[in-house]
Amino acid sequence: MALLERTGEEVTRTRLAAELGVARSRVETVFPEDGDLFDAITAEWFAPKLAVMDEVMASDLPPRRKMYEFFARRFRLLRQNFRDDPATFNLYVEMGERYFEYARSYIDLGDHYLCELIAEAQAEGFLEGLDVDTAMSLINQMVLCYIQPYMVAMLNERLSEEKLALIVAAIFDGLNAKDGGARGTQDIRAA
Repeated sequence: MALLERTGEEVTRTRLAAELGVARSRVETVFPEDGDLFDAITAEWFAPKLAVMDEVMASDLPPRRKMYEFFARRFRLLRQNFRDDPATFNLYVEMGERYFEYARSYIDLGDHYLCELIAEAQAEGFLEGLDVDTAMSLINQMVLCYIQPYMVAMLNERLSEEKLALIVAAIFDGLNAKDGGARGTQDIRAA
């Protein structure tokens, strides 16, 4: 990762061996396939995000606060990563798009944790009438720009923890399965 950050380019096993001044076979012992190197880079990228998710999930915060912390702490990390080195951050984003299959399990774990948070919220009467999968999908759509690295880079200064807190409040104060009239018509009528 240090090589990637220093050069601003993806790292291959051949390039890593050359930079380390060792035979490629030695690097291939640690990373038998290119995918093993991508797995390692992905694991390092997600490690701090997993640590904050684990910390939040282990807390005894009430569901509303817990959900806010679940998203806010990851947002803070992403925002700081971007601000510290926008070019490298964008390189990681591009790699994440190209090698998405390596990140999939980490994203799935985040969704699993979100489902646990939803269950806690529903046990206290929130998100009424929504099944967990629907609630997860809706919430992810509502907070996407705070947890998707590309969006954090693109929107940067427009995102804030204060706005995220308002979104989480809206989730708890109004997200439910009731038809509030928004989908009630077949056509648009003039006023």
